[in-house]
Amino acid sequence: MKSRVAITGLGSLSALGNDVAAHLEGLRAGTVGIGETRGVDVSSMKTKISAEVRGFVPEEHFEPRQLGLIDRTSQFAVVAARQALADAGPAFEGVARHRVGAIFAASVGSHAVDDSYRKLYAEGAARPHPFTVPRAMPSGQVSHVTMDLGIHGPAFAIASACSSAAHAIGTAFHMVRSGMLDVAVSGGAESQLTYGMLKSWEALRVLSPDGCRPFSKDRAGLVIGEGAGAVVLENMDRAIARGATIHAELVGFGMSADGMDITAPDMASAAASMRFALEDAGLAPEQIDFVSAHGTATVLNDKTEAGALRLVFGDHLARLPVSSSKSQYGHTMNASGALDFVTTVLALREGFLPPTMGFREPDPDCALDCVPNASRPAAIEAAISSSFAFGGLNAVLALKRFGG
Repeated sequence: MKSRVAITGLGSLSALGNDVAAHLEGLRAGTVGIGETRGVDVSSMKTKISAEVRGFVPEEHFEPRQLGLIDRTSQFAVVAARQALADAGPAFEGVARHRVGAIFAASVGSHAVDDSYRKLYAEGAARPHPFTVPRAMPSGQVSHVTMDLGIHGPAFAIASACSSAAHAIGTAFHMVRSGMLDVAVSGGAESQLTYGMLKSWEALRVLSPDGCRPFSKDRAGLVIGEGAGAVVLENMDRAIARGATIHAELVGFGMSADGMDITAPDMASAAASMRFALEDAGLAPEQIDFVSAHGTATVLNDKTEAGALRLVFGDHLARLPVSSSKSQYGHTMNASGALDFVTTVLALREGFLPPTMGFREPDPDCALDCVPNASRPAAIEAAISSSFAFGGLNAVLALKRFGG
């Protein structure tokens, strides 16, 4: 018998603020956290904007001896996980240590790599920082989370580019639902705001020079962001018994692979992942009240996603709000599935639709109610959060408002 899965803890850092309360306030207010890049010298770049996490002081969160071992990406993951566990209360209390797990996105420590290459190639150093490897390894963030929170059960990182955090949360959900775990901490973090990575993304010619405008006809590309999202998932019966605050219920997870192209998305495959999530949740398309879209604001991705939504929802799409919060906090890459998921949980819990900011003109290829330029109140009973990654690796999470 499958167990129900409660979402009892939330944590986040984003360009909207460094905790969930600030993130929620920014979503409701339609705040755009995108601005001139300050942390990297972008004078030689065409793209001079990003969605940075502002006011984050590592020394306020970590001991000096830790800072040489932990990349900015892992710092974000640990802080978000701490927030989520604090929000969940004594979620680990009375649970056997092997029944608490941690599943996070895999992300290379970009700052560690960039620092070491600059020292070697530009400055002629004899060797890089001695802890470059542990700082840069893709499993770094989940390793630091387990050490920080004292987690001893199953723990690993999942790599699927911009779907990584959604795959991580979905995997944690299946592990709790199946009875393998009683509690899981899951999510993802990313900070690619380094000179090398920004130049690499610029070379792809997918970056917008002047803002993120998902689904708008004049959209000009994505905006790189940084941040983290984390959640605590636990067995519903246990969460109710211990009197936990339940933010929402995670009810379904769908996955697919395009199997076609490394960068160009496939409409049918994206639609399949949404259908699989609905089937897993036991929900009909007409029961969905809100879609948190992947919505990167590239011409092809938005067009493909809108087409996939038409395939899945048919006539219901005319009544279905579909918004992209990347317009507010940028595309946080491997963390995006977690931040978008936290955003979706808040929408259900608080009863509002996050906006798609920067929208200027309708696009016939993206004929959606994208909640343009201002949030609005709405009673949401069920929603999906979609992530579609380079390499055609897709992950969709289905949620319901908790009603007891």
